[in-house]
Amino acid sequence: MEYLPKRTETDPERIAERVREKEIIKRRLERRIEEAPQVRNAVEQALVQINGRPGDPRSFDTLDELLNAQSYRLAFWRVAAEEINYRRFFDINDLAAIRMELPEVFEATHQLLLELVAAGAVTGLRIDHPDGLYLPRDYFKKLQKKCAEALQIPLPPDERAIYLVVEKILTGQEKLPQDWPVHGTTGYDFGKDVTQVLVNASAEAAFTNAYRRFIGHSMHFGHLVYAKKRQVMRLSLANDVNVLGNMVDRLSEQNRWFRDFTLQALARAVQETIACFPVYRTYLAPGQPVREEDEQVVERAIAAAKRRNPGIEASVFNFLRDILLFRFPENLDEEGREAHRRFVLKFQQYTGPIMAKGLEDTVFYIFNRLAALNEVGGEPQYFGLSVEAFHQRNQERHRDWPAAMLTTSTHDTKRSEDVRARMVALSEVPELWRRSLQRWRTNNRRWKKAVDDLAAPDANEEYLLYQILLGSWPIGPGGKADQSVSAEYVKRIQAYMAKALNEAKLNTSWVQPNEEWLKVTNKFVAGILQPSSKNKFLPNFLPVVEEVARLGAINSLTQVLLKLTSPGVPDIYQGNEIWDFSLVDPDNRRPVDYKLRQAMLESLSRARPEELVRSWPDGRLKMFLTQRLLRFRRENPDIFRNGNYLPVASSGTFGDCCIAFARHAGEHWIMVAGSRLSSRIGFPPIGEKWKDSTLAIPENFSLEGARELFSGDDLRVADGRLKISQAMRTLPFALITNVKA
Repeated sequence: MEYLPKRTETDPERIAERVREKEIIKRRLERRIEEAPQVRNAVEQALVQINGRPGDPRSFDTLDELLNAQSYRLAFWRVAAEEINYRRFFDINDLAAIRMELPEVFEATHQLLLELVAAGAVTGLRIDHPDGLYLPRDYFKKLQKKCAEALQIPLPPDERAIYLVVEKILTGQEKLPQDWPVHGTTGYDFGKDVTQVLVNASAEAAFTNAYRRFIGHSMHFGHLVYAKKRQVMRLSLANDVNVLGNMVDRLSEQNRWFRDFTLQALARAVQETIACFPVYRTYLAPGQPVREEDEQVVERAIAAAKRRNPGIEASVFNFLRDILLFRFPENLDEEGREAHRRFVLKFQQYTGPIMAKGLEDTVFYIFNRLAALNEVGGEPQYFGLSVEAFHQRNQERHRDWPAAMLTTSTHDTKRSEDVRARMVALSEVPELWRRSLQRWRTNNRRWKKAVDDLAAPDANEEYLLYQILLGSWPIGPGGKADQSVSAEYVKRIQAYMAKALNEAKLNTSWVQPNEEWLKVTNKFVAGILQPSSKNKFLPNFLPVVEEVARLGAINSLTQVLLKLTSPGVPDIYQGNEIWDFSLVDPDNRRPVDYKLRQAMLESLSRARPEELVRSWPDGRLKMFLTQRLLRFRRENPDIFRNGNYLPVASSGTFGDCCIAFARHAGEHWIMVAGSRLSSRIGFPPIGEKWKDSTLAIPENFSLEGARELFSGDDLRVADGRLKISQAMRTLPFALITNVKA
């Protein structure tokens, strides 16, 4: 063994020799132990001696010496947040981030992928977490070039050799960079829009007041995001910020103008700027002009950080701002400029994970005013989106990213599209929600227990629980809520609450679990769901479930209609072809009953629309809508691939309860209409319930020979307007087209 090359060797041949020879040595030692009992005994005695004896601290010195001689440091897992020396996937220690910008790393990690592309086994790519890339644009350009080579085709002028979408979260007015050779996002932006357009925006004040009264205090979303991003940087991602602080400190030491800035002041400025970052990250790249959007982001973050930290010298923030915008000091040499660039690129890699952990994985489990809005890519500080704004965003997507994905449920969504649709319906009945909350709190008070002098679960956790129950409660035939739920359902809700509470990091957390708090919350869930004559909660709860389930079903159908007809490529998550009331992972990753769905699909050929509406709780109505639209898309791809997008105005008594638009390509066109705010109309919102409400037919659209796709009805138009009661005579949605059956 003394001839074995040392682990500090850097010569490739010596490294290969060490890898080879150490295995030979192991086999020799193993064989010797098997042949000679005295060797086995010696090894076993040595192990006893090295392992030490409890009660004799000095007997562990040999083991400590052995561990210290290893090429790794044996450490308590909690020190990783501050002392780990490699970039991770968020805060997961055993998922090390790889440097995709290195050519050899790129080649190794994409070898199998490119083989699949070359074989035609893969025709599209989804890139998750692109904000973790060193230079996202360069990565996408290289990937497209490699795919073109694999496909043996010239790289197209737009550099898009293969269909490619990116899981990019867009915040506020942020746009996907136009110079990325991709086809759009994976669709969280559309999911946010379609959820928000179903919200009753006029109920915001009533909903906010009900939330404040129930939890006993107000909650400012912006302040909460700031505080929780700081918490994440202090706890789970502390080392990432320490790295940036040390890097910028070294930069300041290189220049006599800035070397008096202390490490503490610079590290604090970095932390505060990230806490105030309004988006996930910027995209500055060496040799490229600074985009106006990125400059505005940095200026906003620096200004907010200054405002929140009047005790820190403003020049420290100005120094950081200039670095982040590639404004280098005049006396800086090229080596110094390169160090500045490395800091900026590293900084950009860290702001995304901190935003994700602070916002999605913390704030979204605390700001529970209307939890349906607390979704990946969501902005729950806004309560509703106008129909006009929804159309505008669809038009922008059609113009800029016509092949972007459209999604409403994924493996990462915190609630399925159908749970979310029910919860959104609460905004339509704010007074019912307010009264019910107070009644339920009184009904369930006996199940609360004191933990560390606080009642568990607390008011905010209880408020969230009621929304989750309304969103996921099983509904039977005729729209009647199940009088009791299975033990499996109770366990699912308990598991959800445990995750929600740990993610919120208020009364318990994954790092420091409060087992007693979780135990009491579990008992609270089981207690309030217990079917017994003494349980006053369920009799008060079930009628509200039934009302919310009806409204939610209409919302769900509208979601499907809009997703399958808006500009973009619809994404249907496994199992969501029918009602699916799954919660956050791992609940939404349970096995899907495809045999059930196959049987339901086969039954659709015999079912009439009227029957599907009457039996809406079984989910076939959603499957019917999905099947017919997918079939129509397949038969008429040009309408959806190239068709223009035209908003359609609705008017009359319930004009604001309809969302409609048209698409046309050449001679063929469609006009779709879906229901929203259906509590004002009645259930189901079909036929004469729409009263005098009408749709304005776009100019140059002739309804002669047009039909409603789902019912097959012919339609009549008067004065350029179509009665919604006619379009939705039998179903709460419609697609009118001049395409022949």
